[in-house]
Amino acid sequence: MLTSVELCAGAGGQALGLEKAGYDHTALVEIDKHCCATLRHNRPVWNVLEEDVRNFKSVAGDFRGIDLLAGGLPCPPFSVAGKQLGEKDERNLFDDAIDIVDSTRPRAVMIENVRGFLDAVFHDYREKLKSQLGKLGYETGWRLLNASDYGVPQLRPRVAIVALRREFADQFDWPDPLPRNPATVGETLLDLMQERGWRGAEDWARKADEIAPTVVGGSKKHGGPDLGPTRARRAWAALGVEGRTIANEAPDPFHNDMPRLTVRMVARLQGFPDSWHFTGAKTNAYRQVGNAFPPPVAEAVARQIRSAIAKPNLHVVSA
Repeated sequence: MLTSVELCAGAGGQALGLEKAGYDHTALVEIDKHCCATLRHNRPVWNVLEEDVRNFKSVAGDFRGIDLLAGGLPCPPFSVAGKQLGEKDERNLFDDAIDIVDSTRPRAVMIENVRGFLDAVFHDYREKLKSQLGKLGYETGWRLLNASDYGVPQLRPRVAIVALRREFADQFDWPDPLPRNPATVGETLLDLMQERGWRGAEDWARKADEIAPTVVGGSKKHGGPDLGPTRARRAWAALGVEGRTIANEAPDPFHNDMPRLTVRMVARLQGFPDSWHFTGAKTNAYRQVGNAFPPPVAEAVARQIRSAIAKPNLHVVSA
């Protein structure tokens, strides 16, 4: 079993993927109390540290020698939905993550972020990041991955940043997309839509014949749970889904309008297993789901990292 520390663990999307890929979490650092409650509820044995990553730096040395340092660092500094302030954004934690890499010296690093990280405006910042990790002995690369390539029924592009110690770098390959397309929204959610006997569920499922648009998680400043701004809601409406609010339960037997999604439905569209429970009220639970890194994508990348760092180093010449 390989060991990992995860920064900004959220509600466990990446953590679940790492678990399935064979990693043992020695610590999960997360500042949001609702996310921490979800992690503890589902995995009481996990070492969940409810604190700011900046504060964790002071004890990061206690985890020196782990196999993998992972994390989903805050997205707003690079998101096209924001001001794209990058390193000038107070929420940017990349420099803090570099300090933690220096303290823990893992075999590999895996960081997830939004596609905006690859925009031309951040070219110099990406090169700076690569240089910083290079000075610590790591080779760094990144790739835009779409969740639908790994079985997630959603159009969700995310950037994976992977850095490996130089002796392992040549042994890493990015995961190949799956040979088949994921299930449609209708195929994925039919049984959940039928939970209360909705008579129109099968007809709805036949018409919801594409994968989902990107699930939007929202922020603490956002009013309530919904499926995104006007353009996103139009995309959901094309699938027969009402996106203005999130439902508490599945449609009743005589529902005759577009159905709304429940938190559990959205979680399934994110690639979470139905057994994973999100604690808290609907708004907090939905934000946890919407901001998550889909577990199947995290698993796919983590398995490739595991394969690379578990292999013997063939380039080392014995004395």
